[in-house]
Amino acid sequence: MENQFGYTEQKIAETLETNYMPYAMSVIVSRAIPEIDGFKPSHRKLLYTMYKMGLLKNQRTKSANVVGQTMKLNPHGDMAIYETMVRLTTGNASLLHPFVDSKGNFGKQYSRDMAFAASRYTEVKLADISKEIFADLDKDAVDFQDNYDATLKEPVLLPVTFPNILVNPNKGIAVGMASEICSFNLREICETTIALMRDPNHDLTTTLKAPDFPGGGELLYNEEEMRSIYETGRGSFKVRSKYTYDKKNSVIEITEIPYSTTSEAIIEKIIEGIKAGKYKEINDVRDETDKTGLKIAIDVKKSADVERLMGLLMKATPLCDSFSCNFNILVNGSPRVMGVREILNEWVKFRINCVSRKLQYDLAKKEARIHLLHGLEKILLDIDKAIKIVRETEKDSDVVPNLMAGFGIDKVQAEYVAEIKLRNLNKEYILKNIKDIADLQREIEEIKITLESERRIKKVISRELEDIAKKYGTDRKTVIVDASEVKMASVTAESFIDDYALKLFLTDRGYIKKISLVSLRSSGEQKLLEDDFIIQVEETSNKNEVLLFTNKCNVYKTKIYDIPESKASQVGEYLTNLLGLGEGERVEKMVVANDYKGFMLFGFADGRICKVPLSSYVTKTNRKMLTSAYSAHSPMVSALFLTEETDIVAFGSNNKAFVFNSVLVPEKTTRSSQGVKSFNPGKRGTMTKIDTVENWGIEDNKPYRFKNLPSAGTKLKEEHIKDNPQLSFES
Repeated sequence: MENQFGYTEQKIAETLETNYMPYAMSVIVSRAIPEIDGFKPSHRKLLYTMYKMGLLKNQRTKSANVVGQTMKLNPHGDMAIYETMVRLTTGNASLLHPFVDSKGNFGKQYSRDMAFAASRYTEVKLADISKEIFADLDKDAVDFQDNYDATLKEPVLLPVTFPNILVNPNKGIAVGMASEICSFNLREICETTIALMRDPNHDLTTTLKAPDFPGGGELLYNEEEMRSIYETGRGSFKVRSKYTYDKKNSVIEITEIPYSTTSEAIIEKIIEGIKAGKYKEINDVRDETDKTGLKIAIDVKKSADVERLMGLLMKATPLCDSFSCNFNILVNGSPRVMGVREILNEWVKFRINCVSRKLQYDLAKKEARIHLLHGLEKILLDIDKAIKIVRETEKDSDVVPNLMAGFGIDKVQAEYVAEIKLRNLNKEYILKNIKDIADLQREIEEIKITLESERRIKKVISRELEDIAKKYGTDRKTVIVDASEVKMASVTAESFIDDYALKLFLTDRGYIKKISLVSLRSSGEQKLLEDDFIIQVEETSNKNEVLLFTNKCNVYKTKIYDIPESKASQVGEYLTNLLGLGEGERVEKMVVANDYKGFMLFGFADGRICKVPLSSYVTKTNRKMLTSAYSAHSPMVSALFLTEETDIVAFGSNNKAFVFNSVLVPEKTTRSSQGVKSFNPGKRGTMTKIDTVENWGIEDNKPYRFKNLPSAGTKLKEEHIKDNPQLSFES
């Protein structure tokens, strides 16, 4: 229905059904998802074109020639067809067993930037293994269909004699679904298929060890994960690079990388880490790939721990990468996600059908041949009669009927006899030919028996698989490594951080200094801004973590090695910039937390004190800031970090003080807890500070000691009154 604007209105469901669904189904069924023969339509059309061009036996031809001929079956642009060809070539090294023997530059699967040459410069022909994908194609082993303009015929599937679907890697992204199939070793696949035909419950892992990739590498084997992939067709596993170390030149040479990544991606990630200061042992990294193959060279320092460094690189870069399996395959036009067992069973069904059709074709040919020979056998009874019939027949059209009548043979047999040359109408020729009757009869009986027995057909398939494994099988390229023996995960970036003793200085104006003890010994007076002073000093080491509590009830967490190193002659790092503090936010307390043992004591102006274990600030993720680090119910006047229970002194604005042991304050796991009432400073009074008795320095503190909380405290003696108590965070 057309609206006032001239547009046709249509319900969205109808639009999807009439416009989008045909497109989606076309992509799924005719483009992106491989079928049981292991090919997508684009692969099949290209290879069949090369087969019809005679490139299975002839010399190579220009790739451009093949691309042009393929357009008769595949109506796409030349570049799309050529890119399909590139992946199938020996030069590109994308497949374990490439189907196209190539000459020229076809790029490399392991390189993102190594472009292939134009089709006019390269040459191709079919590789020897391609014989196995076209075997029996001319014996009606598979169905044929019209091409896009119904001028040519093309095979619906190729009658592959081995499970190509699992021998070469395949990937496709359709609409609403995808396919990701890893490759397996040809010998192992053939052995497994034979074993599975003999025993449907065969344990796949005993013959099919693990996937095998053209680029090699080391597969981190986990039996449970692999069994799951074999049974469900989904899952993932890790493959890591192989390397050697040239100790003389201090060079790590990486020669094999995971199939799912590229050399450029690896180098970029390593350079990124070098710039971030993570890999201080690396001097240089470069791509030395040449005609001999892949090589990534990493120059390291003489003192470098190569094993630890590579462990870190494996964890932080694509030198170790995951391959995600999604064995989605078209079977009879429908996409199905299947495990290895189910895929091989479906392939066996497909191959049984191919072999049966081939045998039916051979049977028909042999029966036709023996039928002709039986007619020839009857002629042997009286050759002179046959010659007489032909000689005395006046019309050419009557020769065949007269032979049929004279010898009691049918039209086909008579046609065959009539076509025999005069020189061959002799006893020797006829006897020589009819000798084949007995052999043909035995062969026909053998074929019939085979066709009636699926077990016999499976034996034929098994013999084919054994021959293929022997002829084309190769050793594994990907080495299997027990994942439980790999300790890669224990290596972290922190393993390569220099650890040394240092001091942290926190100033009143919000600056922090990190100075090594070695530097402090030879340095002079600490430089500070005018009117600035140091409020806290902590001695620690570079690999510890520091918590910085602010007046906004936040705590900022940072690794000490992430704080730039300073000198006594410098003012240090401004915390507002370093931590990204908010407006009016300032750091009030600095706590070094290595193992997160101990607890915090927060004193508030209303006389409450809260004890929070330091473990409450542990986070599983690398969060830099935690809100609600302590309660906001009342202004916080002091924060103490204690590793064990100790005596505490609290001061009030009315010049009162009281001493108690911190064990009296119950521990709260909630960081924002208000704590317990500990000090009663009076109606107008406030608690101004808490500190350890050790820091207070008053030996005679018995007059101020109380065993219970809360307490109103005791008036400070004249000699004990120091400076007016104020907000202070000295520890």
